[in-house]
Amino acid sequence: MQLTIAINRYDRHVPFFNDTVSPPKGVTFKPLEVGESSVYRDGTDRHERMLKHLAFDVAEMSLSTFIMAVARDPDLPLVGIPVFPRRFFSVGQIYVNANSGIETPKDMISRKVGLHSFQTTLSVLGKGDLKLEYGVPWERIHWVCMRSEIVEVNLGHDVRVDVIPKGKDMGMMLCDGEIDALISPQPRTSMLARPDRYRRLFPDVRAEEMRYHRKYGFYPIMHLVVLKRELAEKLPELPRELQRMFDDAKKLAYDYYGDSNYSLLVDGRTLYEQQQSDFGVDPWSNGFRSNRKNLDQFIGYSHDQRLIASPIPPERLFHASTHDT
Repeated sequence: MQLTIAINRYDRHVPFFNDTVSPPKGVTFKPLEVGESSVYRDGTDRHERMLKHLAFDVAEMSLSTFIMAVARDPDLPLVGIPVFPRRFFSVGQIYVNANSGIETPKDMISRKVGLHSFQTTLSVLGKGDLKLEYGVPWERIHWVCMRSEIVEVNLGHDVRVDVIPKGKDMGMMLCDGEIDALISPQPRTSMLARPDRYRRLFPDVRAEEMRYHRKYGFYPIMHLVVLKRELAEKLPELPRELQRMFDDAKKLAYDYYGDSNYSLLVDGRTLYEQQQSDFGVDPWSNGFRSNRKNLDQFIGYSHDQRLIASPIPPERLFHASTHDT
């Protein structure tokens, strides 16, 4: 049986593409390099293609969107495994216009702040962290989104959320002062030629990330891995075997950094050693139990932001065979 697996080509996924991670007996995988923002000819991206069209057998998926889908549909034809291949601290992904006058998080109140979409996982994390950590209610910010929502949301009439017109570029809007701040996983390409027009909200991002990690003990999850439920029913060993494969691939990726010149980063080995000192041997840990605290907090953020009607137990996201991992 050959199964398609749609993933980004991160270093921890390279073993899937160069065939150095062993699949379970009787199964082969066809890895497809499909980024979460790689728009298909029908206008859908990887997450939407998997969620609405079951376009792949296994795929990397937005944590936020999947939580919303599971909460709304008890018969969802997808099931998760506790593998989390993409993570971010929100504090390093908040950019402000250089002339906005925003110096502290509370200065963002009543301002226009850009997002990829309201339900994008980083957007939910950023809004939640701003409220919990810095006393900035997300309800008091005017949100401006790049695109409409994959899963429909109803936020009520007391929150302002707009979608930019087609042809507008969020990075240019930030640099030109049309929005005051932007939460994005990296600077928009259009921003890079105008570095004097924007800056990060937190001057010492690393110190703020380390403070967050010391307080909560985790590196926040962005994505998980999902598969078709019918495959999990047909091959009940597949969910745990997939988790094993991703763990094996991650170990191989860590081993790459044993070569001091593996990375294009001049100080790659030094940075790798510093990461271990700051965040522990494996801040990318998979498994349900070691990530439950992170999942509970994010589900709470989703509920507070009106994306789900009530909190759900995180067990509902994952195949039962992985709950003890």
